[in-house]
Order: sequence, then C-alpha cells, then structure tokens
Amino acid sequence: MISKLLSLSRLQKKIILILFDSLLLIIFLFLSFYIRLDHWYWITQELLWLLFSAPFIAIPIFIMFGLYRNVTRFIGFKAIWEIIQATSLYALIWGIIAFMSSFEGIPRSVVIINLLLSIIVIGSSRLLARWIISEFKSDSSNLLENVLIYGAGSSGRQLSIALSQSDEYNPIAFIDENLKIKDQSINGIKIYHLDDIERLITKKKITQVLLAMPEISRFRTRQIIDYLEPFPVSVRSLPSLTKLVQGKVKVEDLYEIDIKDLLGRDLVKPNVNLLKVNITDKVVLVTGAGGSIGSELCRQILFLQPNKLILFDVSESALYQIEQEILRISYNDLDIIPVIGSVRDSLRMQNIFTLYNVQTIYHAAAYKHVPLVESNQSQGVLNNTIGTMLAVEQAIAANVETFVLISTDKAVRPSSTMGATKRVAELILQALSKEGCSTCLTMVRFGNVLDSSGSVIPLFKKQIKRGGPVTVTDINMVRYFMTIPEAVELVIQAGAMGIGGDVFVLDMGEPVKINDLAVKLINLSGLSVKNDKNPDGEIEIHYTGLRPGEKLYEELLVGNNVHQTENDLIMRAEETMKTWEELLPLINQLENAALNSENSRIRELLLQIVPEFKPSFEDNQ
Repeated sequence: MISKLLSLSRLQKKIILILFDSLLLIIFLFLSFYIRLDHWYWITQELLWLLFSAPFIAIPIFIMFGLYRNVTRFIGFKAIWEIIQATSLYALIWGIIAFMSSFEGIPRSVVIINLLLSIIVIGSSRLLARWIISEFKSDSSNLLENVLIYGAGSSGRQLSIALSQSDEYNPIAFIDENLKIKDQSINGIKIYHLDDIERLITKKKITQVLLAMPEISRFRTRQIIDYLEPFPVSVRSLPSLTKLVQGKVKVEDLYEIDIKDLLGRDLVKPNVNLLKVNITDKVVLVTGAGGSIGSELCRQILFLQPNKLILFDVSESALYQIEQEILRISYNDLDIIPVIGSVRDSLRMQNIFTLYNVQTIYHAAAYKHVPLVESNQSQGVLNNTIGTMLAVEQAIAANVETFVLISTDKAVRPSSTMGATKRVAELILQALSKEGCSTCLTMVRFGNVLDSSGSVIPLFKKQIKRGGPVTVTDINMVRYFMTIPEAVELVIQAGAMGIGGDVFVLDMGEPVKINDLAVKLINLSGLSVKNDKNPDGEIEIHYTGLRPGEKLYEELLVGNNVHQTENDLIMRAEETMKTWEELLPLINQLENAALNSENSRIRELLLQIVPEFKPSFEDNQ
C-alpha cells in the first residue's frame, strides 16, 4: 500500500492530500461544537454550508503557505511553523465569516478549539506520514548501498542529512580521526575511529566511502586514499568548499575520486602579473587551438582579456568545437577569430600574422602520439620540426613580440622520432634567438598531462568500466603527470619570464608508476585486481611491452645546469645548443629527406642534429 502511494506522481499525491485535509477540516468543526457543548451537537441545516465552506477557505491558504510543496518524508520544523501560520489564518477568517453571518448558536470558543485541533491534527498527520515512510524505508534499507561518511565535521553532518533523504544510500557510520568524538552520534549515526574502518566494511558490507572533508589539501586526500586503497570499496568525495553553495550539501555534489587526488599535488598560487604580461590587451594567436593543450590555452587566455584571440588549427572539426566553446563562455565583445591553416603553410601564416598584427604566439600545434609518429616519421619531421621553423620565421618577419613553443619531456635524450623532432624544434628557437631577432623566443618543456588525447587515464577508466583487462606497457614504467589547467597556467607564466632562447622546465612533482596508477583506479572503483595472489579479483592487468619509441622513464633536463625562477614550479635550464649557421644546412637536408620519405636519411640527420637521440624503432613510412 505504502509503496503504491509513493509511486504516485507528485500531482496525484497533492490531490489526495488536499482531499484528506478537506475531510479533516469538516470533521474538526463538528468536533469543536461537540467539545464546546459537551454533548453531540446536531448542526442545523442552515449551518451546514458554513461547515462545508471550511475547505474552500483553508485550502487556498494552505497552498499559499506552501503546505503542498513540502515533501512529506523530508518535513521539518520550518514546515510545522508554516502549518501553524496557515491554520491560524484559516481559523481566524472562518471565525470572522461565522460571526458576521446571521446564524445564531455559534459559541466563540468553537473558533479557538477549531484552531487548536487543526494545528494538532494537520501537523501530526504530516509527522505521522513521515514516520511511516521512514519506517518503510528502513525496512527496505537492504536494497540501498551501505556507505561510510569519512569526516564528522559540518560537511559530514550535512551530507548525512542529504543521505537520509536519498533513495540510493544508507549511511551506516561516521569515520573520524579525532578520538575525542569517538562513540558520539550525529543525526542518529554513530562516530567510529579510523581503526574501526576495516571491521565496519566487512561486517556492514560497505560498498562506498564518502569523503566529507572538502577543505583538506590534495596531499592529505592522497594519504586517505592510500589508506583506503586495500579495501573493496569505491571512494567518492565532496567538491571544494567554494563549490558548496550556502553550506547545503546534496548527494549530487558527490563525485568520483579524481586522478588529481591520486597524484597529491597541491596547486601553487599563480603570479597574476606574469599571466597578464603577454596577453592582456594584446593580439594572441594559438596554433593547434583545438588540441588538449591548445584549447586550454584558449580558455585561460580568454579570461586574461586579450585584444583579439586567434584560433589557428588544421582540423576543421576541432577548430569549430573550440570556437563554439569560447564564444559560449566569452563575457565581453572580444574578437574570436577562427583560422583554418597548417603550420607547414608559410604564406598562410605570414598573411595571418601580418593582417591581425599578432603580438603573442603560443605554438601548441604538433604530432605527439609516439607510436603514430614512429609509423609516419616524415610527417612528424615536417609538422613538428619544419612547421615550427616556418612559424618562427614568419613570427620574426611580422615582428611578433613573443613566441612560446610548447615542448615535451620526450625531447630530452629522445628514444622516439616524436621526441627528436621536438628537440630539433627547441634547437631552432635557441639558434634563431642568438641571431639578434626582435621576437622573444621561448620554450616550455613538461611531461604528461592528465586527460589529454594521449593520456592513459581515460583509457584505464574505459577499460575498468567494461570489465577489463587494463593494459599497462610495463610494470616498471614511470611517468610525470600534471593537470592540463595547471600546465597551461605555468606555460603562460614561463612565457612571460623569457628573455630569448630560454628553455623553461616545469616541476612535475614525483614520477608515478603507471602500474600503481592502474591498481589504484581499479581499487577505488570498488573492484580488485585479478592475479595469482588474488584469483577472485574482477579486473586483470595485461602487460603489453614497450611500443616503438617508448622508454620506461622520462627526463626533463638534458644537463644538470638549471636555475630557479620566481615561481617554485618553473625552472630555467641552461643547455647546449647549435648556431643557426651550423643548424640551417642540416634542417634543409632534413626537410628534403622528409619530403621524399627517405627514412634512413631522416634517422641519420636526426642522430647528427641530436647526438643524444637513441632510436628504438625500425624504418617505417
């Protein structure tokens, strides 16, 4: 019966409640006369219309006070106060109408008795309904997910209230590290210490742990995640305090543990002045604007209020998507100019740079998928190396103020064609900067960014979602990781520090073992790794071996000569370089070899230009 009532639509429930209240109001008036006269009072036919008018007076008032907007099972003290106000106003109006009528035999105390009965019965009917529904929910709790709330602070308390009103979760207990509040209760939910968590997970069949400590650092979050990792539970968290509006926590606010939390890196506050130097009130162009790094550059540049923002990309679909996004979030009359073009088209770039008087260029256009470039060496050279050289030459010719090359850690002692082509691009900028050009040429080098098109993280998540296996290249492979917004923010600041020919290196934090990352993602999804030690696990990890051009670890510096800058996460590297006179003939030969797909010659020239290049691939296309 209760389940059928709960399954009714909101409108059907309102109609039933209005009919129920109407019946009660009429009965209350009969009872009011009986209580006042102390015997059964037969209402005269003339007074019947006055009694039956009660619902027509009360229901509009109840609607006005929102009595039918309140969800019965969530009713609280505010709703009871609304009931008192509404019933008082109804009783007063009914009394005035009754005494203004010409009918006799209506005792004045009937109005007071009717008021008290209305408040008591209508209020208690709501509370009774709430209790019945709560008991019904309690009986059905075995169908809900048993969860623990980690953190018994204000956010934890608000979350417990939200969960008690949820049809999905059954909060079993609070977990808190403060021994002083152990064994106390919040909203009827007991607080346990961290030491009790393993017993609770096993005994109460906990499926999720909900972190309700949005104010803690990422480093502390990572420590908690590391502690929870061995347990067969998924972990979700509340967003930062700045995202919790008016202190109200909702179940929908919970999100899955982000990979940023696994890395444990706390953000460093940016230098706002450095962010503005090359962007505010200037004409800014981003090559590769539709890519992972390029699109984030566009987003951050937008809010630094440039004069114009030019989106340059060879891909029509990628360019259209970033243009639409930027137009959607743009808050002023900023000129957004989408340009289809290739960095290999020297004349196209010359026209664009000159036409719009470009002042700052962020060069993010590149082929960066290592195995794909290994299979297409000539195209990697033409795009990453020759394309960069052409873009720089046209920037210098057009008197562009600043040119920032987005480089990669794979350019350091490269083992892949992709890395070697990016290192040659760095050497081009270094050499040209020594030729006395007016354009400030700067390079920023960093490692893997999370959730980029080539990142392993989205791949792992998809593999886990479909039941595995998760594919890891090598059990010992390590990589540096950084979020895309953080990397771009540092790129913009580093570009502003450049004096010409600089190689800036971003501090990527501690390297992360890819295998450990895969294991954490599996465990924090509430699953376990299936292996010889745990044959009953759900997700297997398959080791596929190094792909062409890959190496087990990446480096950020060619040498050890590095200096700190005003930002702790940005370093300036002093590295060996070639003069433009030495480099240009080799670049011309490299371009000819690439145009003719002479892969052996490409390899030979890359080895000559970049002596640290240790290729691990066979000749391909």
